[in-house]
Amino acid sequence: MSDLVKRSKKVLTPALAFDTQVAAVKAEGCWVEGDDGKKYLDFSGGTAVTNIGHRPPRVVEAVKDQLERFIHAGCVFYYDSVVKLFEELTRITPGNIDMFFVANAGTEAVEGALKLARWVTRRGGIICFRGAFHGRTLGAISITSSRVHYRKRYEPLLPSVYRTPYPYCYRCPMGQEEGKCSLECFQYLETMMDHDIPTTDIGAVIMEPILGEGGYVVPPKSYMERLRELCDRHEFLLIFDEVQSGMGRAGKWFACEHFGVVPDIICIAKGIASGFPLSSFGASKKLMQDWLPGAHGTTFGGNPISCAAAVATIETIREDKLLEKCQELSPWVMERLKKLKDKYPVIGDIRGLGYMIGIELVLENKKPAPELTSRLLKLCLEEGLILISCGTWSNVIRFIPPLMVTREELEKSFTILDKAFQRLS
Repeated sequence: MSDLVKRSKKVLTPALAFDTQVAAVKAEGCWVEGDDGKKYLDFSGGTAVTNIGHRPPRVVEAVKDQLERFIHAGCVFYYDSVVKLFEELTRITPGNIDMFFVANAGTEAVEGALKLARWVTRRGGIICFRGAFHGRTLGAISITSSRVHYRKRYEPLLPSVYRTPYPYCYRCPMGQEEGKCSLECFQYLETMMDHDIPTTDIGAVIMEPILGEGGYVVPPKSYMERLRELCDRHEFLLIFDEVQSGMGRAGKWFACEHFGVVPDIICIAKGIASGFPLSSFGASKKLMQDWLPGAHGTTFGGNPISCAAAVATIETIREDKLLEKCQELSPWVMERLKKLKDKYPVIGDIRGLGYMIGIELVLENKKPAPELTSRLLKLCLEEGLILISCGTWSNVIRFIPPLMVTREELEKSFTILDKAFQRLS
């Protein structure tokens, strides 16, 4: 064990869990170097954050430039990087989302989106999805259920929260056969309004367009379309939590673009600033301008350095055509991973969009295989590939290379995965 890791255990709370025992000294592009000199191909991205790789050149230069001018503003004075950022976000966010609030982390974006929805609709009811992860502050954890231990010993939580099954086709919550159902999971949602809460009391429906921590699940397009229609019919605000799936992770600026469905409010974080703390949530001017000054606020949100990094991140994705490169390579990536599935029965399902791909490991009868997943991750780490897991039972491997990954680096990851699966069996 590294001396740094030993020292950390004396001063860092055990509540702060780390995925590996790697003590990093340097990171560049797809690669991380440990203090023992070993280099790792990093397909964790700092938990899906470094979407354009470590230390992207435009981001580094933008940060240096901002550091030379000033570091903090605290909503006391205006500054160019935050305005530039939201001008850029207006160009890439879906539909008529054109006004934003700025914060620090994904959970803050979710909390703010919920407050905005309640303020605008004057309705307190929130519908969320079983298996979702929205953050760990008390409001966000009230709508989080990807793993029960996130909620343990924190009750009572936010009231008026109603939970419906996520359309997880591989493990259909309604017991239907994948590809042959009638969206019984959506019918369950509609039935809730006959029994649990009247439509006139529901202010918002919040959903991850691709389930993140809950297992990297992609819902059917028809479900998303019906959800949008339901919200329109009853005047619910549809909130998409794109904290993990946004900023190119799924091969488009935002995952909801794959479904042709536009939310009323969108939450953005993780990949927005290439590792600098930043988040945001956006809506139309019509919604945002109903919010009175001081109804929500922040001190550190929108730090000038983080905003400069975010502008440079967007410029890099656009100018280096990283979305186009991802769209070109991702079908090949899925094909290669599915060949591994054909080869190793422990792989129950491969699913995803862009470079947001889940590899679910199972035993007989789809029983989750968390122990095998943990072993596989350790075997990959030994061979120099960093991967992390997700899912309610910790049995889904996140395959999340950065958008600038090369074909050669992807080939190396497949070789390591293949070897790890061989050793596993």
